[in-house]
Amino acid sequence: MTKTPAARRGRPRNFDRDKALRSAMNVFWQHGFDGASMTQLVDAMQINSPSIYAAFGSKEDLFREAVELYITSDGDSTMRALTDDGDVRDALRSMLAETIQTFSRYDEPRGCLIVLGARHLGPIGDPVRTFLRDQRERIRVRLAERLLKAKQKGELAPEADEEVLATCVMTFLNGISIQTVDGVSQPILLAAAEQFMDHLFPR
Repeated sequence: MTKTPAARRGRPRNFDRDKALRSAMNVFWQHGFDGASMTQLVDAMQINSPSIYAAFGSKEDLFREAVELYITSDGDSTMRALTDDGDVRDALRSMLAETIQTFSRYDEPRGCLIVLGARHLGPIGDPVRTFLRDQRERIRVRLAERLLKAKQKGELAPEADEEVLATCVMTFLNGISIQTVDGVSQPILLAAAEQFMDHLFPR
């Protein structure tokens, strides 16, 4: 008799993987990797824990997939800014405004998953901490590349340091995440973003 493959055991017939993954993303977004319990994941995804392990592997594997979904969905304003061919100032202003709106929406958890995903950082070699750090670094590197391209096009002064500017933008982005969780209002954050842009990228 042919045995059922282990990877398929426990998976319900009408399993909507994409919907379950988005539900898991929201749990991790709200509670972080360490704070999200299997009970919370089971309740949100509406499948039992054996089915979660069969479909996604470990909790860490599920978290990694959830982060990738976040980056390509709720975090896509940053990616759009990095591929926009218009003036870099306009692209970054739009990115910050959209990011503030996303981070402070009331219908979803506040803040940024890749900033707040590891509430308890643990040792520097912790795989979840390393994974999130790598996601943030990937964005910083792409920011630097976008700013270098803008400098080469004459949109920024020749002496502008794209690495420093990219780090400033990332620091502000990360700060927005904390401020939205702390309840700072959208109007205040948008005004702060305008001042930040005016000082960092004077015309």
